[in-house]
Amino acid sequence: MTLEIITDKKLAPMRHGFFTRKGGASSGVFSGLNCGQGSSDQSEIVAHNRGRVAQALDLEHDALVSVHQVHSPDVAHVIAPFSEKPKADAMVTASQGLGLAILTADCQPVLFADKKAGVIGAAHAGWKGAQAGVLEATVDAMEALGANATNIAAVIGPCISQKAYEVGQEFFEQFTDTDPETRRFFINGTSSDKYLFDLPAFGLSRLRARGVGHATWTGHCTYSDEARFYSYRRTTHLGEKDYGRLVSVIRL
Repeated sequence: MTLEIITDKKLAPMRHGFFTRKGGASSGVFSGLNCGQGSSDQSEIVAHNRGRVAQALDLEHDALVSVHQVHSPDVAHVIAPFSEKPKADAMVTASQGLGLAILTADCQPVLFADKKAGVIGAAHAGWKGAQAGVLEATVDAMEALGANATNIAAVIGPCISQKAYEVGQEFFEQFTDTDPETRRFFINGTSSDKYLFDLPAFGLSRLRARGVGHATWTGHCTYSDEARFYSYRRTTHLGEKDYGRLVSVIRL
């Protein structure tokens, strides 16, 4: 099956893609293009899937670079493929021939490009990482390589949407106790102590406040479209033992 790749013209001419689960070799609960090396899927099949992604972006297999994601604000500067993955949730580079690959299954994958400076970035931004500042830290790291925030395009790929992201009182207070302005990212849920949280709107607000020249979301909800996307929350609701990981990549 052919790979399905979501792109955004604002990131062009940088080769990039938010890959859906279509076109992979995994089966069962992982059916499709599971690129998660941390999943319980067969390692050789995951490697095959990642190889297909690298090929689609005209990359050497080992040039598809990813980090050990831990929901942090930490950013890795990539100049060559890692011999061992660092713990981080974003990467930046000004080096040719490297694909920055972020894995997600409801969290925000964010791809960045300053085509004028020739600097790119990629970030994994769940609520915790976004609140901790991973998006701003990625822009900071890009600027350290010669980029300028006003010239950066940042695109949030498929992630969980507000209609599918119900949270409790404690989650609500983790945001609003720190910053009352974040109330605008919540609406009432199914009961008085439940709320629906708008993760991509929160991500966009952080990017725009940092001065990023263009910030947008592709508009795809991972939870709501099982045929195209993996979703941690959907897997949890269905009582499945594991879940696949989507990959989002950008290269110079």
